[in-house]
Amino acid sequence: MKIYQVGGSIRDELLGLPVKERDWVVVGGSRQLLLEQGYQQVGKDFPVFIHPETGEEYALARTERKVSAGYHGFEFDESGSVSLKEDLRRRDLTINTLARDSEGRILDFFGARRDLQNRVLRHVSPAFAEDPVRVLRLARFAARFHHLGFTIAPETLELVRTMSASGELSSLVPERIWKELYKSLLTLDPSRFIQCLRDGQALKVIFPEIERLFGVPQPEKYHPEIDTGIHVMMAMDRARRISEAPEVVFAAMMHDLGKGLTPASIWPHHRGHEKRGVEPVSKLCKRLRVPNDFRELALLVTEHHTKLYRIAEMRSSTIVKLLLKLDAFRRRQRFNQFLEACQADVQGRLGKENEPFEYGRLWQGCVEAAEEVDIDRITTDKALSGQEIGEAIFRQRCDAVDLYRSHSFPSSF
Repeated sequence: MKIYQVGGSIRDELLGLPVKERDWVVVGGSRQLLLEQGYQQVGKDFPVFIHPETGEEYALARTERKVSAGYHGFEFDESGSVSLKEDLRRRDLTINTLARDSEGRILDFFGARRDLQNRVLRHVSPAFAEDPVRVLRLARFAARFHHLGFTIAPETLELVRTMSASGELSSLVPERIWKELYKSLLTLDPSRFIQCLRDGQALKVIFPEIERLFGVPQPEKYHPEIDTGIHVMMAMDRARRISEAPEVVFAAMMHDLGKGLTPASIWPHHRGHEKRGVEPVSKLCKRLRVPNDFRELALLVTEHHTKLYRIAEMRSSTIVKLLLKLDAFRRRQRFNQFLEACQADVQGRLGKENEPFEYGRLWQGCVEAAEEVDIDRITTDKALSGQEIGEAIFRQRCDAVDLYRSHSFPSSF
């Protein structure tokens, strides 16, 4: 039995990136042998085991054969006769096929070092087309390594187009789509995930709501980039630089879906796109089983983001009502994320990336002013009861916002 370090940890090490976890392949071993040595098996579908001391994953060398459609349509051979090279051949991209033996020598069977040096994402073999998840993984790696100058090999992109046309992508399960999207939201350039899928003609299959935005014009006065799809990608990247929260990036990705439903007869204007966007965002989140915190923020940003930009013309009562609708007093962190997503919308425009986001400061000031109201004093006032208490709190919050506006709003705003 021989054990080799494999995959991403070696790749990242050669790229000068931090190594978070290491994976291993066992050649010439068996399930029984690993179990006898104290390893714990983690699943029935794949022969993967956890090391009893390090907690790292060890997989038996295996080959796979496509026998039916979908992610689970494979038969595996994990017999002790499977070689390291045969195991690595089934991997998705060449840069993920590196191995290191027990003496520290790096083994490269498929030109991984060449592709790392040339900054190329390239599929290992035609077997790439057998697993639709690999399209999502390719898009995620395109996003993760974009800042290092990586591009996709033309033949790999052409293979993805063939897969998109074949109908194979329709077998992708929601959990896998969300898993790869989530990881992409954490990269420095999440828009590359969208761009890669679009270049491979896969976006219209996996995210038709996003594909629909490309080619939809916006008023050049407010959106110098004009194209709604481009704006959404710019907003995603801007959100990633503003916030560490993937929820904010997802909200930026979702915020203008309503523009994809605007009648072409009223282009480039999009009156009412906020309300129109609620349904497609809800349906996408339901389809992909998106976690509640992501869904809730995306829906709030979709429906209310343009209201933020009208603060100067709003009455104080309207401001307080919107703050209540956003649950800003009880869920301050989420409100902050709402503001961050709105900032990404404003700055995710051609030439607007570094403009000050004055709206955020003003809305934060309104919340802080309204929070100064002594609610305990009002609720213990024996002269008030029931509905009167809520009305008194609301009036005093409006007065506090009025006072803040009179002192803090710029005259030219």
